[in-house]
Amino acid sequence: MNIVIIKYNAGNIESVNNALNRLGVSAEITADPEKIRAADKVIFPGVGEASTTMAYLREHKLDELIRSLKQPVLGICLGQQLMCAHSEEGDVKCLGIFDEKVKRFQPAPGQEFVTKVPHMGWNNIYNLNSAILTPDLENQFVYFVHSYYVEVGKHTAATCDYINPFSAALHKDNFYATQFHPEKSQKVGAKILENFINL
Repeated sequence: MNIVIIKYNAGNIESVNNALNRLGVSAEITADPEKIRAADKVIFPGVGEASTTMAYLREHKLDELIRSLKQPVLGICLGQQLMCAHSEEGDVKCLGIFDEKVKRFQPAPGQEFVTKVPHMGWNNIYNLNSAILTPDLENQFVYFVHSYYVEVGKHTAATCDYINPFSAALHKDNFYATQFHPEKSQKVGAKILENFINL
């Protein structure tokens, strides 16, 4: 099987590759459009800032390429946010694969020291509705690091609660995405990556 991790100006690519290696899966890290189009599965990870990353994707025509993909695609963390319609981070129009919008966490007045931003650490996911989020993963804990969240909407495939309910995962057609980091979520994350590979 031919697995590609999209190479661009966002971090976390190597940790995703290492997680795949632990599953016995080899992936190629590339920005070559032909290799990305020819892949059986595509992973679009990311850690970074939305507006500068979207500018990079547009400059290199990766925005058009990602939207056009027909094989299973998995966005992770910033990858999920960039697949949405708009992000408050830099007030930027994103890829528009999902209709949902990305907003900044806003703790209630007086709660800033109780519910800190970023949301960082382990939290459970529920209301799973995706082929890569099998029923045995309901209410399991996964690892998050993010200051911005995707609102709950029609493409929400898993929900998590922190300050307010948000989309821990999204799914539409061949596009899958997680706000959490499966590559850092131990056995649960490994199962999710394995489910994606086995689609």
